[in-house]
Amino acid sequence: MSAPRNLPAVILAAGRGERMRPLTDHTPKPLLPVCGKPLIEWHLEALARAGVREVVVNTAWLEEQFPRVLGDGSRWGLRLRYSMEGRDHGGALETAGGIAKALPWLGECFWVVSGDVFLPGFAFDAADARRFEHGTRLGQLWLAPNAPHHPEGDFGLGDDGLAVLDGRPARPWRTWASVGLFRAEMFRGIAPGTRLRLTPLLHQAIAQRRLGAQPWDGEWTDVGTPERLAALEAAAPRA
Repeated sequence: MSAPRNLPAVILAAGRGERMRPLTDHTPKPLLPVCGKPLIEWHLEALARAGVREVVVNTAWLEEQFPRVLGDGSRWGLRLRYSMEGRDHGGALETAGGIAKALPWLGECFWVVSGDVFLPGFAFDAADARRFEHGTRLGQLWLAPNAPHHPEGDFGLGDDGLAVLDGRPARPWRTWASVGLFRAEMFRGIAPGTRLRLTPLLHQAIAQRRLGAQPWDGEWTDVGTPERLAALEAAAPRA
């Protein structure tokens, strides 16, 4: 049985990976091997299983390596496009700027996932995508338990299913797992080529009560340092 129709996705893969040096001096962080394959490949396989067919990878640092390693996506049943920020703008456009540049390929609603996180059990559920598509929220975030290197978390979970920035410590605060659903409306005011982080837009959406959030308690690692990568490699291989 084929997977149900799902929304397009963008994988954010343009960063330099400064904290991962020297590993990233010659290899982009999303192409570093984790448990037998490039980190980004875990996302591509999960997206394909979930019925996603259109994927954009934004690139900047050592960006010529991505098409050479990943090709056109056909081996996973995907159509893979590359939004080359290094070639077109001289460097990475940050998270929101990168998404804005990729909008022509993404449609009205889409998945976003960072290329440097490891979350092998995340399903990119088409049912979640349909609910979001038919709603009015600007974004829907999955929030993981706080890791030792980020104990304060990023957002609170409201009783109404919305992300909040107040109520600490009464509300449970968690860390954004760098995966979510977003609406193009959130990025349309950003001129292509603008360098802009996503955080201010998330805060604006919270102020408008249009940013949803839900917990993610599955495996999740921000592969931000060589030590975290080594810890993953030391764990048992995952199918």
